[in-house]
Amino acid sequence: MNSNYSRRQFLKRSTLAAGALALAPEGVLRAQTPAKRTAADEVPLGKTGLKISRLGMGTGSTSGRIQTALGRDGFTKLVHYAYDQGIRFIDCAQSYATFEWIADAIKGLPREKIFLQSKLDGRATDILAAIDHHRSVYNTDYVDSMLVHCMIKTGWMDDYKRALDGYDQAREKKWIRSKGVSCHSLPALRAAVASDWTEVHLVRVNPQGHRTDGMEEVMWAATDPGHDIAPVLDELKKMRVKGRGVIGMKIIGDGQFVNAEDREKSIRFAMSRPELDAVVIGFKSTDEIDEAIRRMNSALAAPA
Repeated sequence: MNSNYSRRQFLKRSTLAAGALALAPEGVLRAQTPAKRTAADEVPLGKTGLKISRLGMGTGSTSGRIQTALGRDGFTKLVHYAYDQGIRFIDCAQSYATFEWIADAIKGLPREKIFLQSKLDGRATDILAAIDHHRSVYNTDYVDSMLVHCMIKTGWMDDYKRALDGYDQAREKKWIRSKGVSCHSLPALRAAVASDWTEVHLVRVNPQGHRTDGMEEVMWAATDPGHDIAPVLDELKKMRVKGRGVIGMKIIGDGQFVNAEDREKSIRFAMSRPELDAVVIGFKSTDEIDEAIRRMNSALAAPA
C-alpha cells in the first residue's frame, strides 16, 4: 500500500515538474543555460547605448588599397558575404581608398542593422561640413561612430579642440551616434583615456606588440621592433572602468601575421581581454573572413 502510494506521488510530482518546465518563460530557460559566445554576437559598445557585432570588417588595409584591388563588384560581394556571416560592423575612413565605395557596398542591406564607423582628419577646416560629407558619400542620415583619425601627439585634445566641438555639434544634430578617437601612440592614447570627451576608443592591440602603441609620437617606424603591450593593457582597464566603448585593431599585425600561429595567438589573446567589446580585421577574401570567425568562435568557446 505505501509502496503504491509513493509511486503515485512520484509520478504526479514528475508530471507537474515537466509541465512547469514546458510552461517556463523562454528567458528563464535561457538563463539556466549559458549563452554560447560567437564572433557574430551583437554586444554593447561600452555605455554608449549602441550595439556592435563582436567582429567588424575593416576596409582600410594599406589605406584601403588591398580592398580596392578587388574591384567595386568584388568589394561589394565581400561586404555582403561578411554581412551574411553576421558581421554587421564596417570600419572606414575618409582617407581610405574605399571611402567612395561604401554606399554601393551596403546598398540593399538594412541600414538599421549595420554599425558604420568612420574616421576623419581633425584638421578639416569645417568639421560639420566634413561630417555632413560623410553622410552624403555613405548615403546615410547618420554615422554610428565617428572617430578623430590617427592621433599621435600628447596634446592633441587641445590642438584639436575646435574639431572636438564640431563632433559634439554633429552628435546634437544626430548626424553621428557616438564619438571617439583612433590613436597611434601611447601618449595620445593616454590623453584620450584621461579626457571625458571620448566615448569610443579604437586601439592597436596584439600580444606580439607589432605596430601597437609605444612612447614614440610617430605612427610607426619603418621597421617596427614591437612594443611592450603592458602599458596599452593598463589603459584598456581604465577605459573599461570609465564605461568607454573599446574596439581592438591591428589584431592581425596590420596584415603582417602571415603565420597561422601568430593569427591564432593574437585572436585568442583579444578574445581573452574583457576590456575589448569588439575587434576589427581588414579582409580581402571570404577565406579570411571564415578563418577569423572560426578562430574567434573557438577562442570564445574555450574555458576561461
